[in-house]
Amino acid sequence: MPLTVWLIFFVIYLALLVLDLAVLNRESQIISVTRALCATLMWIAVAMLFAALIFALYHYHWFGIDTPLTGQQALTQFITGYVLEWSLSVDNIFVIAVILTYMKIPVQHQYRVLFWGIVGSFVLRGLMIIAGAALIHSFDWMFYIFGLILLWSAFELMRSNDKFDPESSFLMRMLKHLLPVSDSFHDDHFFVTINQRCMATPLLVTLLFVDLADAVFAVDSIPAIFAVTQDTFLVFTSNAFAILGLRALYFAVAGLIKLFKYLKISLIIVLGLIGIKMLLHSYIQISDSLSLAIIIGILLAGMMLSVWSEKGEKTK
Repeated sequence: MPLTVWLIFFVIYLALLVLDLAVLNRESQIISVTRALCATLMWIAVAMLFAALIFALYHYHWFGIDTPLTGQQALTQFITGYVLEWSLSVDNIFVIAVILTYMKIPVQHQYRVLFWGIVGSFVLRGLMIIAGAALIHSFDWMFYIFGLILLWSAFELMRSNDKFDPESSFLMRMLKHLLPVSDSFHDDHFFVTINQRCMATPLLVTLLFVDLADAVFAVDSIPAIFAVTQDTFLVFTSNAFAILGLRALYFAVAGLIKLFKYLKISLIIVLGLIGIKMLLHSYIQISDSLSLAIIIGILLAGMMLSVWSEKGEKTK
């Protein structure tokens, strides 16, 4: 991918980050579910506008793009990666909710933590994607490694009990040795000076936990997207735009996760099927459109089954 295209993407993405923090959410405030839903729809619309730009770039070969992918193929792969990342973020949202609750983060400061958490995630995922792309393009057997990772992730998700204890984590113990942490919050600051001594606030500790949780979940999602496309630009941008809307998505669905109790089963099936697809990539070829339809169908089935089950229990 030409350097010019990468520069255009970074300029657009940084402009969106500045717009989000400096304009739309300049002051720390409580985000209502209604506002979170509106923001979620807005970020989806922004991602789809970028998807249209993806189609034009690949279809008309702007800036000298030399790729075997057609505009339609690039568009489908971008949207599939975007939907896949969103679906795999459900468990991530649950863990973030536990972290914010455990650390007793005031509601009006949670958006700031999530914003800077997304910035950190953007950098960490970028490094992981670059490493993953280099491995896949150099060693064909990495498809089998990634496939096994996804199958193991599906197994771990199936046996997990959704419990998370930040206090017992290695990150908390290491941070207490490296940097003193204040006992109280100081507005929305990550650092504070007390008695001429620089100290971290609980807000910074929470931010590090959020980034760590996202990095752990990226171990699942990034190999899954490489099963959809090996185009590094599409992998990176679909991931970036998905996590861009993750903050708003958190406030929109954090309180509704338990409503979709069968969605976890859908995620397990999606991870398992993608893992099998990577293991059999030399023997079975599935079109991009079919992959997208299967993923969306499985997720919708889990959500609909959850809603029907909830209605049935209320009726009883």
